[in-house]
Amino acid sequence: MQGVMVEGMSQFVRALAFAAEKHRGQRRKDVAASPYINHPIALADVLVNEGGVFDATVLCAAVLHDTIEDTETTPDELARHFGERIAGIVMEVTDDKALPKDERKTRQVTHAPYLSSEAKLVKLADKICNLRDILAAPPAGWSGARKRAYFDWAAQVIAGVRGAHPGLESLFDGLLARTAELD
Repeated sequence: MQGVMVEGMSQFVRALAFAAEKHRGQRRKDVAASPYINHPIALADVLVNEGGVFDATVLCAAVLHDTIEDTETTPDELARHFGERIAGIVMEVTDDKALPKDERKTRQVTHAPYLSSEAKLVKLADKICNLRDILAAPPAGWSGARKRAYFDWAAQVIAGVRGAHPGLESLFDGLLARTAELD
């Protein structure tokens, strides 16, 4: 058992270092232009410390979840470094940037119910972190209406993953209830 835990921890640290390198120089859209790597780290934090999720595969996918979508990383590269399972989970939560934004958003809603259980956990953590960021440090220039639209859309996405983790879903619902703070 201890060998499996050490191996999982080792793989997680490698994934975190990989994500940090890939997202090096990227910034979030908040006024402070926070380092982008804070976002994948926040997902892992939510999963472990608020969701009690200790599955190394899920945690690796969480810290790598935006590497294909937002960097030059390829699915083959992720598979070589972290295996087909982790690369597959990342691909499940990756938007196709070749599509128009509205279509990408619609696809997230329609595909959510069909995600693997691991990808559903990553999706939940991602939306929790995004709602928290919008409440605490929203993207520069976002109006109250745009913030509310994001919350409404995120709720549609999460509707498709319901049943994956009641505790994380409750966290999401608590954040969703704070829409009055978005003005």
